[in-house]
Amino acid sequence: MRFRLALLDMDGVLVDTPSSWVTVHRHFGVDNSGNAKLFYEGKIDQLEFMRSDIMLWKAVKRDVSLKDLEELFSTVPMMPGCRETIAALKRQGMRTAIVSGGIDILAERIASATGIDTVVANGLEADSNGLLTGEGILRVDIKDKSKCASQIMREAGVGKDECIAVGDGPSDLSLFRSAGRCIAFNPWNSSIEAEADFVVRTKDLREILKFTGGDTI
Repeated sequence: MRFRLALLDMDGVLVDTPSSWVTVHRHFGVDNSGNAKLFYEGKIDQLEFMRSDIMLWKAVKRDVSLKDLEELFSTVPMMPGCRETIAALKRQGMRTAIVSGGIDILAERIASATGIDTVVANGLEADSNGLLTGEGILRVDIKDKSKCASQIMREAGVGKDECIAVGDGPSDLSLFRSAGRCIAFNPWNSSIEAEADFVVRTKDLREILKFTGGDTI
């Protein structure tokens, strides 16, 4: 089978950080565990989860700007082998897409640096001065990435058997179910391993190329 599309999680896969949201939380010295508990217990929806997290930052610094976050995310390292892996996937004839519940500022930076074709990630609303309003922009349902995956596949004219998916945690389970071949990259949860066709346990993204067909460098 020749694959034509790679659906890629970002946090923990394309970048060497477990969460772009947590990167910001750590920068401002805040703890969102209470918000996360409410979300995963179904007591708040994802937009309210995002809003609650953003307000934690604004409680520390009222005027948080997109530029502040661009500067912060410029320090987040790409996963070793990321550039080479995207280039190899393209040589194999694949389109590449980020499907991430993470923050689009970082996703766009990675896409620009590597030539990834499509980015779908969540955003942060800002006013005319570039200051965060406190609202999030919901594009990716972290409990069901398959909606985004299906749209990308339709636009690319690609079927399930022509897709690979790469992820590292439970939010990627729905992404895996959208693809014909699934690769767990440094999985931090056993549920994602159970759904994976292959598992990579090293921080070198080039290792996934053993399972995508074609060249490996």
